[in-house]
Amino acid sequence: MDKIHAMQLFIRVAELESFSRAADSMGLPKGSVSRQIQALENGLGAQLLHRTTRRVSLTQDGMVYYERAKDLLANLDELDGLFLHDPASVSGRLRVDMPAGVARNLVIPRLPLFLQQYPGIELELSSSDRLVDVVREGFDCVVRVGTLKDSGLIARPLGKLSVINCASPDYLTRFGYPDGLDDLASHAVVHYSTHLGTRPQGFEYYDGETSHWVKTGGILTVNSTETYHASALAGLGIIQVPRVGVRDSLRAKKLQEILPQYRARPMPVSLIYPHRRNLSRRVHLFMAWLTEIMKTYVD
Repeated sequence: MDKIHAMQLFIRVAELESFSRAADSMGLPKGSVSRQIQALENGLGAQLLHRTTRRVSLTQDGMVYYERAKDLLANLDELDGLFLHDPASVSGRLRVDMPAGVARNLVIPRLPLFLQQYPGIELELSSSDRLVDVVREGFDCVVRVGTLKDSGLIARPLGKLSVINCASPDYLTRFGYPDGLDDLASHAVVHYSTHLGTRPQGFEYYDGETSHWVKTGGILTVNSTETYHASALAGLGIIQVPRVGVRDSLRAKKLQEILPQYRARPMPVSLIYPHRRNLSRRVHLFMAWLTEIMKTYVD
């Protein structure tokens, strides 16, 4: 059995949800396609497809194999064009994760040019505050903002984002402009925590060597950066956030910076990827492009 050919047949059957349509599209007898898929399943010791009289669908094992097979075939296509310098020779899927604010403010506005330059790349972009499992979920690389935990993955520092304190003009009209740390006791701070149920330490400020926390008022805790930003816009309190994440709101005067002399510690930005000896060309190109973008916004 030609395993590569069998993978190609399996992918076509999975996408068309039919042995007949897959066979027709590849100019092969239906029986031949069915036999090769069966041989592939026997060799793997796993059932990849549910077969009914009406349609064909992927099993749980089939879903996993489908994703890995697509990546493998894309890598083989890329290998064929290894010594070609034509951007069109770069192809295959990229799976990337990054915070929603980084995606919205930094990456998405510049993404059309990247994808126009490399039209063969198919990008899957995940954006959430959840820490994804890079290896288990099959991510090629992820952007992390904040201090990293030891994960056994490769981490490339991209710099640090300055963090500012800000609130809406409406909030400041109602509660006044805090002039110093002592004023914060009578102000509301919107708290952010990735795990609800754990209360943050309060308002953070960094003296250049150590971070300190000041106890404040505030009854709202959120676990989403989008909700955190929206809470400040709604006048629910003060937030401490990377400047780039609220740049547009500051320009539109929907938010106003306060207490510039008491900023939190800058937040490190890192590019994380699995420890692989040979990363594909498309991953290298994307990471280099992303590194150049981040240089404009990090310290």
